[in-house]
This record gives sequence, C-alpha cells and structure tokens, in this order.
Amino acid sequence: MSQEFTFTVSDPEGMHARPAGLLVAKAQQYDSTIIVSHDGKSVDAKRIFGVMGLGVKQGDEVTVKVQGNDEAKAAAEFEQFLKENL
Repeated sequence: MSQEFTFTVSDPEGMHARPAGLLVAKAQQYDSTIIVSHDGKSVDAKRIFGVMGLGVKQGDEVTVKVQGNDEAKAAAEFEQFLKENL
C-alpha cells in the first residue's frame, strides 16, 4: 500500500535551492521512500540534485508518492510541510 497526493507550488521562486534543501531534510526524517514526480520525471525526495533537477516553478503541480512503514505519518506531515513552505 502507498499514500499519494498532488500539490501545486505557490512559491514565486518555485522549488529553488532553499525550499528544495528543506524538502530533502524533511524527507530524510522518515523511513518511507518518498518520490516526487513532475512533468514525466520522478525523483527520490531525499536527493537534493534530483529535487532541484525537476525544475518546478510557481503554479506547477507535483505528485508525491510515499511508501514504507511510516507512510501514513510521512505523507500527512510531508503534505503539511509543502503547504507551509512551497
């Protein structure tokens, strides 16, 4: 089983270095695998170059898939993190 949700980025700068770094740090708090997908590309949310390589801009929608032992907690907290930071 896995958890999945979509999120629309509202930060005027998109997913630039600072929020990407925060996102990676947040993802690393969980045992679950967290995959962020945008425009046909999927990356491990625990890898900064992958996240920045997605090129997410303001108004873009990303899909987040969480799978693992703590997936329910990770998905809920990660979604809240995105709302507060992106």
